[in-house]
Amino acid sequence: MKSLIFAFIALALYSCSPKPQTAGAPPAPSLPVATIVTGTDTTYQEYPASIEGTVNVEVRPQVSGTLDKVFVDEGSFVNAGQPLFKINDQPYRAALNNALASQHAAEGAAANAQLEIDKLTPLVQNKVVSEYQLKTAKSAYDVAKANIEQAKANVSTAQINVGYTLIKASVSGYIGRLIKKQGSLVAPADAEALTQLSDVHDVHVYFSLSEKDFVSFKEQYPGETLKDKLQKLPTVSLLLADNSAYAKQGKVDMIDGQFDKTTGAITLRASFSNPQGLLRSGNTGKIRLSLTHKDALIVPAEATIEMQDKVFVFTVGDSSKVKKQPIDIIGKSGSNYLVKSGVKAGDQIVLSGIDHLQEGTVIHPEKAPEKNAVIAKN
Repeated sequence: MKSLIFAFIALALYSCSPKPQTAGAPPAPSLPVATIVTGTDTTYQEYPASIEGTVNVEVRPQVSGTLDKVFVDEGSFVNAGQPLFKINDQPYRAALNNALASQHAAEGAAANAQLEIDKLTPLVQNKVVSEYQLKTAKSAYDVAKANIEQAKANVSTAQINVGYTLIKASVSGYIGRLIKKQGSLVAPADAEALTQLSDVHDVHVYFSLSEKDFVSFKEQYPGETLKDKLQKLPTVSLLLADNSAYAKQGKVDMIDGQFDKTTGAITLRASFSNPQGLLRSGNTGKIRLSLTHKDALIVPAEATIEMQDKVFVFTVGDSSKVKKQPIDIIGKSGSNYLVKSGVKAGDQIVLSGIDHLQEGTVIHPEKAPEKNAVIAKN
């Protein structure tokens, strides 16, 4: 009986003891969100480029001989017509004198032939000598005149060769390296030129587009034909080797006629003014093409996450539940992505704290700070 009483007492005490409470669901995280709107922004694409002067001339000798004088130094600026090199002209002046002597001799022979004609003409008229002798004299005179013409041609050739001994600048520009020094033997068949002469008052900057980029280029810029597109293409910038921007803007004015079969790329040319000579042939840099996007969807890059070569945002749906949404990016401007599809104007996206956010999570949306808000750009 006692044991039964103790059992009732124990049961009563257990029923009166406090029951353990079950753990509640964690509170919804508070995350900043913003509404996507459309705006106008500009994206840039950069392509490696090489710089050349509008005129690049190889300075080569046109006659053989010893280099007697070098009038310029490497890197100096020269004007068109300015003397650059002097080749020993003594052999060529001797050849000129010989040609002149031959010309004088031919002229003397022609004069003798004319005298013979003058002597025989009245004799033939008076039938003192035969007409055959007069014809022979006239034929000799014709030969003498031909010899004069040949002698004059030889004189002209000798004069040209003498002129070639003084090598002048064909254009205004900058001198390159001087391969041959004073006293060197030079010839037209030399493998290397005496130097390079570059006119860099204006420069041509060459860059290449892959086939895919070229298709995008044709689609993105207005115009029915490539010529129209070039005329409507905005100016381009040149980034130098240190990534600084060249002060003047350039204009794309040429597209190559065909793709390079080896590289699968096509070459374009942009022209830049270079009045101060800051750019030289052989410089490298990058061409920056700009493209204006009107009514583009603007998404901050910090609001995206990349997985398996795809970019996602978390959109906020009904009941504040988030959804991982892939987006199609058409470019980047500053800290913003310009989006083609995947979201639309008016959608709300989570701006930060998305690294560990899961699909279907319910959040407590907070208004984003003004500096992070997605706003339209004018």
